[in-house]
Amino acid sequence: MPGITNLSRREFIACTGAATALVLGAHLVTRSVHAEAGEIESTAPNVFVRIDRDGTVTLTCSRSEMGQGVRTGMPMIIADELEADWERVTIWQAPGDAEKYDPAGIDGQNTDGSRSTRHSFGAMRELGASARDVLERAAAMHWSVDRSEVFARNHRLHLKGTKESLDFGDVVHIAADLDAQTDTTKLALKDPADWKYIGKDMPVVDNFAMSTGGANYGADINLPNLKIAVMARCPVYRGRVKSYDATEALKVPGVEHVIEIPAPDIDQAIEFRALGGIAVVGTNTWSVMQGRDKLSIEWDRGPFASHDSAEYDDTLRASARKGGRTVRSRGDVDAAFENADRVVESDYFVPYFAHTTMEPPAAVVDATSHPVRVWAATQAPMETRQYVAEALGVDRSDVHCEVTLLGGGFGRKSKCDFSYEAALISKQVNAPVRIQWTREDDIQNGFYHAVSAQYLKAGLDLEGRVVAWQQHAAWPSFFSLWNPVLLDPSELEMGLGLVDIPYNSIPNIRIQTGEAEAMIRIGWYRSVNNIQHAFAMNSFVAELAAAAKRDFLDMMLELIGDDDVMDVAKDDVEGFWNYGDSVEDWPIMPKRLANTLRVVAAKSGYGKADLPDGQAIGLACHRSFHSYVATAVRAKVDAGGKLHVPRVDVAIDCGRYVNPEGIRKQLEGATVFAHSVARHGKITVQNGAVQQSNFHDYALSRMSDAPLDVRVHLIEDFKHLRPCGVGEPGVPPYSPALANAIYMITGKRLKSLPLKIS
Repeated sequence: MPGITNLSRREFIACTGAATALVLGAHLVTRSVHAEAGEIESTAPNVFVRIDRDGTVTLTCSRSEMGQGVRTGMPMIIADELEADWERVTIWQAPGDAEKYDPAGIDGQNTDGSRSTRHSFGAMRELGASARDVLERAAAMHWSVDRSEVFARNHRLHLKGTKESLDFGDVVHIAADLDAQTDTTKLALKDPADWKYIGKDMPVVDNFAMSTGGANYGADINLPNLKIAVMARCPVYRGRVKSYDATEALKVPGVEHVIEIPAPDIDQAIEFRALGGIAVVGTNTWSVMQGRDKLSIEWDRGPFASHDSAEYDDTLRASARKGGRTVRSRGDVDAAFENADRVVESDYFVPYFAHTTMEPPAAVVDATSHPVRVWAATQAPMETRQYVAEALGVDRSDVHCEVTLLGGGFGRKSKCDFSYEAALISKQVNAPVRIQWTREDDIQNGFYHAVSAQYLKAGLDLEGRVVAWQQHAAWPSFFSLWNPVLLDPSELEMGLGLVDIPYNSIPNIRIQTGEAEAMIRIGWYRSVNNIQHAFAMNSFVAELAAAAKRDFLDMMLELIGDDDVMDVAKDDVEGFWNYGDSVEDWPIMPKRLANTLRVVAAKSGYGKADLPDGQAIGLACHRSFHSYVATAVRAKVDAGGKLHVPRVDVAIDCGRYVNPEGIRKQLEGATVFAHSVARHGKITVQNGAVQQSNFHDYALSRMSDAPLDVRVHLIEDFKHLRPCGVGEPGVPPYSPALANAIYMITGKRLKSLPLKIS
């Protein structure tokens, strides 16, 4: 963890806008600055903790809240080590400033990759303990005793052996003059047995505001003279304006400006820049939307006007069949196939998906202020500052980004193109501007989960054991945003459930990747490539079990084995990404995956339940973001051929966890999200343009369709190990578990998403 330092109250005001306070902050360079003299109203034992004279504790959240509960989970860790009373805690959202608000120093303040807890857990504990240490030393000075005679408990400081105690607020004036302990090894962290918040159910702090309309999202920001803008963008990726006529648009009451936003040069990487097009700017959302409808635009449809899903999908399947670059190799696969009693081959396919967050992208930029001010529903405030700065031709240090609540993220709001658009428009109209995307904008001009084709082949021996496994996969890379001519997947994408295939008991394995050109904007999506890899692998194991006349559970447990650790480096995997973390800290542990599968099978009644006709339980499991998840889907197909999902069981081993209530909510949400992926999600392209536009033709799970009985089983066998991801790992196993249940009922093996039974 970076050094912990004191800042003056004035410095704290400059960086947080808070009231007078001493700050003990997490910075890259250690320094000591004593508090200014004068009346002390509060003390802040770091930029993550402030304590007022009335004892109110304000804790900083530096991650973006999008429904996953991070504004509860991160402060819980600090509050526990601080010994704060949760009823006297308030939360303050940090702006984008990774030097101050990324204490672990590795995430750049991004909220993605299911990494907030796993990367910040230790740092948050140290920040809480450091704040407690300052308060305890202040109390010791008040009582003129040795520091060892004082301890904090439940928002009070106690003198050992007596009944004397002080509220946290009582020592603010003393604590303001104390330096922090900069050597974190000397901090007295609490024994986990003494935690009162960590590992306990806690309600989400934003629940009431979110449920009653009091929460502020990106579209809720209002400023004096604020203008509203919408964009008309070319329906084809990398297309551009050839000509336009704004005469009729400017006749709409409330429309004030119609301006062209140039598209990036065709040889320039798109990254998170604006796509370009025509902006309609005015006084209200309705007017500018009406004005946009009245624009007359002739488009140059650009290099991808011929992109057609049907043709492209066939090309992708052929690329997967062909294979190419070997990315993992074990044993002699060819010899094993020659000697196998039986060889099984299969193809699996996953289409493009759109994010469709409940709140479409929105951001406010005031390019007239200094520094430039941004309010954005963003998962990446530092990247937002970077791209807004580029759009305006200023330094990133001249851009300030406030993070609003996000109405869903799923990776879409890690991209900063909408803030980039708002910045360009604000500069041209010389006023603060809110860019508002509509649902149609979101679906037709967004970023898309990569379409993927996979070819699998396995050899079985006489006893029905898998002796050889070959897998080829092809998909367009999201790194094509930076390198448009890229045809091969990155090490990062291959580490998302492909090269780390956990079937450690198979003696012969070969995995290859094929080439694929990106013809629309590919962007990471909740669980990313794990979706297609888990779907193909779990479904194929079910195929193999059926071919061998074996039970899926028995075969899968046999493939996984119970080894403590699997080392992919032994199989010639180069540059294994491992979610950006070391394999020493977060190793691949097959026994944990096998354990979750056993648990979910038992909890769901798999193999034992006396199910009515037309019902079955399908299983699947997957490791992602260091967590191990197994899903059991109980499916029903009624007499009319309609599919229902009466119950889902999900078992998760995520190591050390913070808020079990938050985990249950995440996995319940992931199940409903995954049901949309499994049953409805499919973006298609014709003549370069996305054909879907709203929920009538890009459906999501509704109450009448969604799995409503979701039972989460939190496995504690390995909770002494490091925290792992939670937000995304619940998605990948759902589709194959549902597909396996459908096969057991109907005898139909569904190998493409979405799953259609008739």
